[in-house]
Amino acid sequence: MSTTAILFWFLSALALLSATMVLISKNPVHSILWLIIVFFAISGHYILLNAQFIAIVNLIVYAGAIMVLFLFVVMLMNLNSDSEPQKNNRLRLAGTIAGGCLMLIMIDVVRSASEVQNATAMVREGNIGLIKTLGKVLFVDYVVPFEITSVLFLSAMIGAVVIGKKD
Repeated sequence: MSTTAILFWFLSALALLSATMVLISKNPVHSILWLIIVFFAISGHYILLNAQFIAIVNLIVYAGAIMVLFLFVVMLMNLNSDSEPQKNNRLRLAGTIAGGCLMLIMIDVVRSASEVQNATAMVREGNIGLIKTLGKVLFVDYVVPFEITSVLFLSAMIGAVVIGKKD
């Protein structure tokens, strides 16, 4: 087995274990710390794919800024088990249905992944993770989804401010 294969399997196991711990952890702060480990493992996968820029951006933006924001939100909300409202069965049913729909979408995406051949050709050329290629694809082919994402981030920031605001 090559070193790349060993690193891939180690990072995959680490990501899966950490993601499971995010879900299992009772303490929200521990969940956030496990999620940071998931982001480090994903950045390791990006490095294995020769996408150094995406790996560094993932670490800076997600493991750095977003996780600090999550920690501040958790600390501001002052989560106590006594004050936590009980969830009724309708909410659990809605969550189950939403999770099932997400699973069906993920299965459909995996089945209809016909662009895997194009991605394989790009990996062979070694240009997949370079900044020039990324910028060209992002600002030419996917400019509308990029702008929609920026509006979603803006609305998420406004939501965080509204949640954190004292009455």
